[in-house]
Amino acid sequence: MKLSVEISMYPLKDEYIPAIKDFIERLNQQPQLRVITNTMSTQVFGDYDQLMDILKTEMHSSWERFGRAIFVCKFIDGDLSPVENP
Repeated sequence: MKLSVEISMYPLKDEYIPAIKDFIERLNQQPQLRVITNTMSTQVFGDYDQLMDILKTEMHSSWERFGRAIFVCKFIDGDLSPVENP
């Protein structure tokens, strides 16, 4: 089963940019995921089980490395990633 997730991360500290960039970079290192980032959120697309396992691991890692943060996530079944134009 495919999954689409929209994630916004809100680190609870003054220096929040490094934590957000680190989280997004780690998601981008996963070749089995498609990651699209804009100024408001990051959209991630992939296989349900793989994507959920990666999110679990990377969110935990973010909390360990940078402290408290809020993750706001929207989940919908299916791959809703935009089609790239050739």
